[in-house]
Amino acid sequence: MCFSAEASFAGSAVISTIGIASLTKVKKPAYILFASIPLLFGIQQCAEGVLWITLKSGIYERMESIGTYVFLITALVIWPTMIPLSVRLLEKDEKRKKFFTALILTGSLVSLFYIYCLIFYNVHPQIQSFHILYVNDYPGALVKIVFVLYLLATIAPLFVSSVKKMWIFGILVTVSCIITGIFFAEYLTSVWCFFAALISIAVYFILNGEGSMKGKIQRTS
Repeated sequence: MCFSAEASFAGSAVISTIGIASLTKVKKPAYILFASIPLLFGIQQCAEGVLWITLKSGIYERMESIGTYVFLITALVIWPTMIPLSVRLLEKDEKRKKFFTALILTGSLVSLFYIYCLIFYNVHPQIQSFHILYVNDYPGALVKIVFVLYLLATIAPLFVSSVKKMWIFGILVTVSCIITGIFFAEYLTSVWCFFAALISIAVYFILNGEGSMKGKIQRTS
């Protein structure tokens, strides 16, 4: 995340708390993966908080490496497959489910590409202008194509889903991506993940609106 380790850890604490609250109140198994989104974002932000500390200290190289790969594996490998899968599990419309299956396959290809890059290419995080920049030598031409597929896999499900208020989540994520692309393009991975992490709090309200929370179900029973 941008700004500081303190901001990353504070964001992680708030988002993780929301994630835990979502998971502990979910009753339907199909909602568990979607409910875990804020918690995973919290872990991701915690990893970048660790990265801030290690980069500033110039020591703890092993911890720096762990923080780097926890953050990037979550951002580049997990999200493009997990988002369409988690939304598909909530879907009741069979036609939309088929579309989500195609997006899961698309996201899986994106995940495999980034797994390959993380194994065979170099990446070095650096602090620049109060942001963390992940300098890498990934194949440039392919990265641009894969990024379009990444956006398709992670954003399209939020608009196609029939789940109530999911489209609002989609708009927030899309707007945050556009703002990051305009003002923080060089730090897109770090800054957009921070915005998305904060926006993921909406997951709790989407689940509550769906009536998947234990408390709500008990009150209406």
